[in-house]
Amino acid sequence: MHEVKSETEVEFFVTPGFGEKLKGMLHYSQAVRIGNRVEISGHGGWDDDINIAEELEDEIVTAFDNIERTLATAGATWRDVVHVNSYHKLADGAVTIGADHNDVMAAQFRQRMGDRAPIWTQTGVTVLGAPTMRVEIRVTAVVRD
Repeated sequence: MHEVKSETEVEFFVTPGFGEKLKGMLHYSQAVRIGNRVEISGHGGWDDDINIAEELEDEIVTAFDNIERTLATAGATWRDVVHVNSYHKLADGAVTIGADHNDVMAAQFRQRMGDRAPIWTQTGVTVLGAPTMRVEIRVTAVVRD
């Protein structure tokens, strides 16, 4: 685990693979750790070459996998997550996010966090960072001793 020396020390982390590519393309880090708090940037369901999964379920599961990788780079796990923000591209004419997104999200929460139920803010949007993205997820974690 990466040791933090003080509560005010700020450390940025780049996820090996997709994170290195995104930092080169767009000049951002995927995580920041300040003391025991870890914030991560929005993550999509992309592979290391930034290709988005074709099926919605695969895209959401891959986004969760990517978050797990990024949390690990900053010394955290899904069990440390306290807040989830998710952004869902609404289908043409849709007025709600829908069960196709929600069912997979809830299943991933249960699988990765067990009984821990974080707070969750879910937002429907018309566009995301890449044309084929349908979901983007960011989390906040508090690492326990």
